[in-house]
Amino acid sequence: MSKDTMTYLNDETFEQFIAEGVSFIDFYADWCGPCRMIAPIIEQLSQHLHGKAKVAKVDIETAQNVASSYQIVSIPTIIIFKDGKEVDRIVGVRTFDDFLGRVQAAI
Repeated sequence: MSKDTMTYLNDETFEQFIAEGVSFIDFYADWCGPCRMIAPIIEQLSQHLHGKAKVAKVDIETAQNVASSYQIVSIPTIIIFKDGKEVDRIVGVRTFDDFLGRVQAAI
């Protein structure tokens, strides 16, 4: 996956990104095998949800404050936010349809 097509958030950009609308945030690490497995699914979701929900990734190694604030203890962890509030949390590998259904429930 090209970093040019995916939004990557850090400690400074995270809160503003999730503040409005529905956001699907993938907390990951480069060394995490399951995170790499779902990366193409996250990219596909980003394209599918364009204009309906925002999709972004947060590297827990570089955004440690955000990861700590949201108590990320296992990765991959997906948190769906609506107007800055957590509305759903998914831990582990899921299918495109599973992720899509969960985010559509928040839209």
